[in-house]
Amino acid sequence: MWFPAEGWREKRDPSASPRAIKGGAIRFNGGQWPKSFNAYVDNNSYTRMTFDLMYENLLTMDSDSFEFEPGLARRWSDGRPITAEDVKWTFDAVMDPKSDTGPWKTILGAFESPEIISNGCVRIRKKGDSPKDWRDLANCAFFSILPSHAFKGKDFNKLEFVGAPVSSAYRLKRVQEQIESEFARNKNWWRRDFASSRGVCNFDNIVFRYYADNENAFEAFKQRAIDVYPVYSARIMNSETKGEKFARNWILKRRVRNRAPIGFQGFAMNMRKAPFDRLEVRQAMAKLLDRETMNRTLMNSEYFLLRSYYTDLYDREHPCENVFWKYDVEGAKKLLAKAGLAKGFKFRFLSRSQGEDKFLSLFAHSLRQCGIEMEIVRKDFAGWMRDMDSFNFEMTWAAWGASRMRNPEMLWHTKEGTRRGGNNITGFSLPEVDRLIEKEKTMMSGAERERTYRRIDKLVSDQLPYVLLWHTDEQRILYWNRFGTPPGILGRYGNEEGALLYWWHDEDRAAELAEAVGGNSFLPTVPVRIDYDKVSGR
Repeated sequence: MWFPAEGWREKRDPSASPRAIKGGAIRFNGGQWPKSFNAYVDNNSYTRMTFDLMYENLLTMDSDSFEFEPGLARRWSDGRPITAEDVKWTFDAVMDPKSDTGPWKTILGAFESPEIISNGCVRIRKKGDSPKDWRDLANCAFFSILPSHAFKGKDFNKLEFVGAPVSSAYRLKRVQEQIESEFARNKNWWRRDFASSRGVCNFDNIVFRYYADNENAFEAFKQRAIDVYPVYSARIMNSETKGEKFARNWILKRRVRNRAPIGFQGFAMNMRKAPFDRLEVRQAMAKLLDRETMNRTLMNSEYFLLRSYYTDLYDREHPCENVFWKYDVEGAKKLLAKAGLAKGFKFRFLSRSQGEDKFLSLFAHSLRQCGIEMEIVRKDFAGWMRDMDSFNFEMTWAAWGASRMRNPEMLWHTKEGTRRGGNNITGFSLPEVDRLIEKEKTMMSGAERERTYRRIDKLVSDQLPYVLLWHTDEQRILYWNRFGTPPGILGRYGNEEGALLYWWHDEDRAAELAEAVGGNSFLPTVPVRIDYDKVSGR
């Protein structure tokens, strides 16, 4: 199979605006300080976001049609050509047993090390005992290629990226540890004049600022220390967006409904250890979490409560039949008695944010009614990630994004529960799920795969590795009113990363904002709710 196919023509990104111009800077909330800027060893959405600013893949996928397109750069930012040796070195480094690249070992583990055919050509074969997988092309083509001449011989888990050669639109210019990082435009980006790059990656500089929790980041945002604040709290979106900055439209709030896949979040329980190795105990935890009250009193009933790990698999024709767990203290007591824990027990909850405390306080109150004592252990994000990599926890709050190309293996296959740095953090293991995962790999029919995913979802839900929480089908974002944006605000399938890809510095809006703030006047009102398909003419 060859790419590009005969007759292929590059086209503009449909989410980008033809009015976008290059220049200026944007300051973004980067969340907590990352464990690494290497997305292969830091399985975090923000790290993935910054990594993609620097490095490209063998192939890309059209953001609208999902068709494969050529993606790998011709040269590094230092002018050296990208070669087959770079592809092979990156693959081998990721698969090295010493590299903490858990999920990527799952993705690439079915392939032999690339064979160098020539300086610009590699052959990637599947291992002889690996079954055919409908994701094969994507799996071997969607890993980011790194410059072997810059990183060969170095510890892959501790790579430094400041000043390193890049292949994509930005390079890491500087890092101020625990505070901020700055990415500058790669002036030698090989795709800068391509049709697909028009209206994309418009800022000259992107600054990520890091905060211990989202509350601190929000306060910094209101003081203009950052320009853009993705909202993960209903309370902030509904109750804290008041005052003259919001009323006078100096700060805009937007709710974007697009086609972004819906992930899940929940209290993950380590099923490798007592007491959460007992199903009755996990069921009791689900009955002791009063999600309805939390949603109503703490989050303005902003969310829908989860009963599935794959919410967007279900509709009127395919209703979800998973158990919907309701608050029931007496029912929890019966389950605990059945597990031989009628007098309760103690456990540690691994936390990484003070923002979790108000929810954990209500949870702890319910637990105490059953004689259960919960100790909260607080760590920063890097420390939390290290513990998760080695499964050093009993219960924690974990959230997972979703992909248009589902892969249940990483979260639910038994072998992933023993892989350091893997996604199966709960240690979930069920032979029937393993069998379905292996069978799903060979299914070429999308409808057949979706039926299998629903079956997997039901089996996993019955075992309760997570006490599922809540979710929203909107992308919520706040920003100072000085940017140009496309009609859909974010991408068709994207999240806040769309601000970095599609927004631009608008000198007129920046001047109007400065004048409004100086004169304490109003800026024009804009709609809060945006339906991407409607405003984009879909």
